[in-house]
Amino acid sequence: MNAQSNRAVPAPRPTELVAVPVPQPTTEAGSHGGSGNSMPVRVRGKGGNLPVELTSFVGRRHEVCETKKMLSASRLVTLTGIGGVGKTRLALRVATDSQRAFADGVWLIELSELSDPELLTGVVSAVLGLRNQSAGAPLVHLTDYLADKQVLLVLDNCEHLLEAVAALADTVLRTCPGARILATSREPLRLSGEAVIRVPPMQAPDPRHASSLRGLPSYESVALFVERAEAAVPAFELTEDNQAAVAQICARLDGLPLPIELAAARLRVMSVHQLHDRLTDRYRLLTGGSRAAPARQKALRWSIDWSYELCTPQEQRLWARLAVFACSFELDAAEAICGDGESGDLLDVVTALVDKSILIREEAGDVVRYRMLDILNEYAQEKLLPTGEYPSLRMRFQNWYQELVVRAAAETISPRQLHWLRYLDREEPNLRAALQFFISEPGQADAGLRMAVGLFPFWFSRGYLREGRLWLDRALAAAADEHADLAKALYLVSLFAVVQGDVADGESFLARADSLEDRPGDTSMRAVRGYVRGFLALYNNDSASAVSHFEEAVGAAQEAEGADFFHIGSLLGEGLAYMSLGDASNARVRHQRMLVLSWALGDIVYCGRSAMIGAWAWWRDGDLTRARAIIEEGIRLSTRADDSFGIGCSLEAMAWIEVGQDAGSAAVLLGAAAAIWREVGGTMANYLTGLSYHSDCEQQARRVLGDRQFEEKYQLGSTFSVDDAVRYAFDEQPVPAKSSEIGALSRREGQVAELVAEGLTNRAIAAKLFISQRTAQGHVERILSKLGYTSRTQIATWLIEQRHQQNPYPEGRTHHS
Repeated sequence: MNAQSNRAVPAPRPTELVAVPVPQPTTEAGSHGGSGNSMPVRVRGKGGNLPVELTSFVGRRHEVCETKKMLSASRLVTLTGIGGVGKTRLALRVATDSQRAFADGVWLIELSELSDPELLTGVVSAVLGLRNQSAGAPLVHLTDYLADKQVLLVLDNCEHLLEAVAALADTVLRTCPGARILATSREPLRLSGEAVIRVPPMQAPDPRHASSLRGLPSYESVALFVERAEAAVPAFELTEDNQAAVAQICARLDGLPLPIELAAARLRVMSVHQLHDRLTDRYRLLTGGSRAAPARQKALRWSIDWSYELCTPQEQRLWARLAVFACSFELDAAEAICGDGESGDLLDVVTALVDKSILIREEAGDVVRYRMLDILNEYAQEKLLPTGEYPSLRMRFQNWYQELVVRAAAETISPRQLHWLRYLDREEPNLRAALQFFISEPGQADAGLRMAVGLFPFWFSRGYLREGRLWLDRALAAAADEHADLAKALYLVSLFAVVQGDVADGESFLARADSLEDRPGDTSMRAVRGYVRGFLALYNNDSASAVSHFEEAVGAAQEAEGADFFHIGSLLGEGLAYMSLGDASNARVRHQRMLVLSWALGDIVYCGRSAMIGAWAWWRDGDLTRARAIIEEGIRLSTRADDSFGIGCSLEAMAWIEVGQDAGSAAVLLGAAAAIWREVGGTMANYLTGLSYHSDCEQQARRVLGDRQFEEKYQLGSTFSVDDAVRYAFDEQPVPAKSSEIGALSRREGQVAELVAEGLTNRAIAAKLFISQRTAQGHVERILSKLGYTSRTQIATWLIEQRHQQNPYPEGRTHHS
């Protein structure tokens, strides 16, 4: 919906207002930075999101080659097999090796934490960086985005969402010719053209025939066991003395990677012979002495049973209780929900489960999170249900996450703003689970509505409008009519609807909210109402009314406790309204009020978004230097907050400012902003591009460049990732994809490459890294294969070149020096 498109009134004389310092929170990763052009941190590139391998990839050469071959011939390849057979690791290896073939990236979409089919498309879109805010069909927006892209989507763990995944995959493949899908599932998707590859267990020795020490590592299962044994006990080696026991262990476990890894982890507390004896006893017990190997599913089950029985009672109890989480978790959540009040004891138990490979430890920024593999989580659920603890644990889970949301909402505008945004991002699957529990459980729907209202600032700040509206709709449908937060929820969902372009529903929600009486003296409700009505007026081209509503909201928010989000948001809305009216003086005043408030409260997100208002005002007054400085600071702030919308606002305004001096740069910036608007979408994007400044900028650039050159520049900008666009705005060339980046190597391979470059032999590398010489040799061979080289000297030369590309200005120099 276009905003008022009248030209701006003649710029007024510059005022005497002085620039206010940009807020510098005392926490959350330091200051905003100085006035120079130092690059902010990375936002999001086009290469994809594949994780760095934390452990080495062993074997599977045939399966890797076969999957690559099938992926080149078929646009949908599904890896199937029982749990624990290694489908995910195989998919990730193939995806990593295939990155060069997909210009727009290889993207991993993990589905094990998703239980709601309605959210599937939104989860896929979010991984790709799409935060489209419109009310149209999500799958249409996704396919529109992918229509001209060359991407590989890795859909991992599809079995519990088969129907929804099949529908999404079918639509994407039919409408997006450059897209390919690699899926993992316990059963096929059953789509036309699907190539199904059943992932077998690893090759294991025949226990009836002895293998030589030299030949034993050629079995993939043995190689995996040895690798993981070395990780658990650095001094471990495959010897004449233990080779028979190792071969028997891998055979007993039927070559299944997960049981083998669980068994290898036990070497921290027992010898390989003790491990073999215990496994043999258990094998005989469960198979009744039969010589026939058990079914693979049975082998997997009893290996997990055995791991469970080797845990202490405290470890068993925590393993079962952790099934209450919908995704990974942090220690404080585990202590509050699953603990018995002794935090130190629980930490010890968590550590023990990590040591036993039951829990996987992952670093997420500056925090540590823990998760279980799907099959171990399913096992935990089986163990938890008979205990009778599940109802009380679920209630603890719901209450803990509700309290978490209350704390986050109270500090939405605070020095801990980015902490909470990132925290809630990490906890999204758990938040969804808590909301669903509240909404579906009798007598708990009102608590669900409170939680959804509390999440509004998070959803709105992050651009998760579709998800926010879905949960508010569900909570409103389930909550009682007399609920205290009912009116607030209706106002908020009306804003979600209108921002998505669903005006009829938005007005219906608004009318229902207005029909409810305000609680006496509830100034916070007046702040919410003014805030919502202000944006609705803004999107309806009534900027004068918008100013009035926002003023009401600001006044109420100043009196109300806990209304900082609506206070700062209303100042932003006022600034946008004055931009539409062409009133630079009042727009600048609102921008500076936001800076003062941000300084006092510690806001980053909305201060970054407001930069376009201040820059526009100074530009209209003829001060281009100050306008550029404000925009650059806005980009830095929005980049720190990972706020694509804020970056898009700043790029848009920068184009307006630059067009008089560099029309080519302005055209590139318009294209880069347009790429972000395609991802973000919604009424706000339409509002900004509907302003006269946008069309004036484009027309002026076309006059200077000519249509052909303008389109070339514009198209160049539209191909930028957000990260590339930020680099361009700071006069740095976007970094082209390299054919062989250091990131192509695993972390251990990178370490080995460094030691090769230092001239170390395989024996010396093995000693340095506490691995066997054969393992070191295998790493070197894989490095040579990945890089396409034949000598160690080539590895050393390549590494030096990579270092130079990453830091072409040694000794602290930069390109500005």
